[in-house]
Order: sequence, then C-alpha cells, then structure tokens
Amino acid sequence: MNILVTGASGFVGSAVVDRLVTRSEFTLRAALRQMNHQFPPMVDVIQVGDMAPDTDWVTALQGIDVVVHTAARVHVMRDTATDPLIEFRRVNVEGTLNLARQSAAAGVKRFVFISSIKVNDEGTLLKKSYMADDSPAPIDPYGISKMEAEQGLQQLAMETGIEVVIIRPPLVYGPGVKANFASIIKWISRGVPLPLGAVYNHRSLVALDNLVDFIIYCIDHPKAANEVFLLSDGEDVSTTELLQKVAKAFGKKTRLIPVPVWLMTFVAKLVGKSDVANRLFGSLQVDNSKARDLLGWQPVVTMDEQLKKMASDQKHDKFYRKKRHEIKPAMGNHGE
Repeated sequence: MNILVTGASGFVGSAVVDRLVTRSEFTLRAALRQMNHQFPPMVDVIQVGDMAPDTDWVTALQGIDVVVHTAARVHVMRDTATDPLIEFRRVNVEGTLNLARQSAAAGVKRFVFISSIKVNDEGTLLKKSYMADDSPAPIDPYGISKMEAEQGLQQLAMETGIEVVIIRPPLVYGPGVKANFASIIKWISRGVPLPLGAVYNHRSLVALDNLVDFIIYCIDHPKAANEVFLLSDGEDVSTTELLQKVAKAFGKKTRLIPVPVWLMTFVAKLVGKSDVANRLFGSLQVDNSKARDLLGWQPVVTMDEQLKKMASDQKHDKFYRKKRHEIKPAMGNHGE
C-alpha cells in the first residue's frame, strides 16, 4: 500500500513517517513545503511548496492509495495576521480541500485528516466528556477552520466515493513537543515555584505514540471509513497531577504552591489572560470509546511511559550537544 504523508517534517507528521518506515507492507512518500528534513533512504521525498488553494499535488499523488494529512496552519497564541480566520481558511480549508479533490481525481482510496478537539469547543464541565458524535461548536478561528475542512471533506466523500477518516486529538505531547508543554518542562526543570498546587480540573491529553498508532490503524481498517474519532490516552489528569508526573519523569522536585483557583482566575481576568486561565484551570475531557469499541484500538503507552521517553530523549540530546561542544575546541587546538 502506497502512503503519502503531508506535513512530514512536522511534530506529528515526522513521527508518522518514522513509524511507517518500520512497516514492510507500506511504501512511503513524504510531502514537504521545503527540503529541510532528513528521511531514511526508503522514503520518497517530494517538495510541494506551501499548503495553498492552488498547490499542484499531481506528482505527489501518483500511485498513492492513502493520504495522511497532517499539514496545517496551526493554532498559535499570538497570531499576527490581520484576519486570522482568513489565513486559517486559506490553508486549513481551501488548501485541504484542494488536496482532497486532487486525491479523489488521482484514485486515492482513503484520506486521513488530522483535525482538532477545538472543533468540539474549548472545554467541558468537570466529568463531562466530549463524544465523537457531538455537534461541533468551535469558537476560535483555528477550530472553525478545522470544522469547515471536516464538512468539506465529508461532502467530497459523498460526491466522489473517497473514504474520509477524521481524527480530533486534544493536546499532543511527546519527544520534540513545543509550545505550552515545552514551557511546562522548562519550568519544572528549572525548579520554578508555580502557584498550581491545588488545581482539581480534568484534562485529556494524547501521547504522540498513541496518536501515531491510531493514525496507522485508520490507514486500512475497514470500519474507520467515513468516521469521526476523538482520541486520548484514556487517563485524564488535573493540571497539578500533570506537573507532578512531568517532574517525576524528569527526575525533578515539584515546587507547587496551593494558591486558590478562584484567586488566580480573578487575577488572570484583570490582566487579560482569561484564555490562559481556562487552559490551566478548566476541564477538557475526551471520550475515546468509539476508537476502542469500533476499531478495537487500545493505547500503546501510558502517560507515565511517554513522559519517561521524553525525559530520556532530552538527556540524549543534551549528551550529544555537550559532546559536539567538546569536540569543536579540540579540533581547533589540533589545527593550531
């Protein structure tokens, strides 16, 4: 089976490629915006340029059976675009549907689309989970663009017969993670005291290894066709518990001060950071029972196991950076 992975140099896309190359039943092609990433020699790498409404995918799609579409304009905290929704729609809606239409025309059988839990909304009540069949209710431009892309793909599936699989993950964490989760690791590693010792919310996350495993499940599972799945590790944690788990995995002590949530929420509103307060103190729970029951899928790693893997990778990175630093002066002295 021939697979095309878009966004193949990204956080999720590169992990999908790394896993697929270990599977002999798949032949792999990686689509990149620019040639800035190294892949194993068995991967067919092709440069397609920006993800746009007029991108030409004809060459990339030749002989392809399944497209795994991870490329996107991602959600950012400080968007500098004059109209973010227009920019999100250009890439995430028009760019995605352009690729999907060309995929259908090229005879691609299945299109696996990595969407976002933001299609459902920004948060849940405590112990109330999003379900796969809940009505979409996105709030921000990113979530709206993902919802519109989903709707366009579902319409295209009805018109052309191409099978569409939609996966909505919450926050994804794993080796190489950036943004908010990387900040958490930095705070814990530096021993920064945090006023987050008494937060009793419930949040779902998904380990990168679990997401990648599920994506591969959806490549050829017959029951995945034209379905929407919500995904998580199946072990919801509070912000306080998450920080404690990160500290344990990285071998650090937690310095969590039990400041009342109502007080921190009040201060956050005063300084215009209500969105930050919502992510830290609010709940967002995902019911992944559809993935388990319909496809028979089970998480391949626990949260603790994925965090330990992240800590191990970070130690290796530090070790090799230190070695490179030691080698350079030695070579310089020898040259003199």
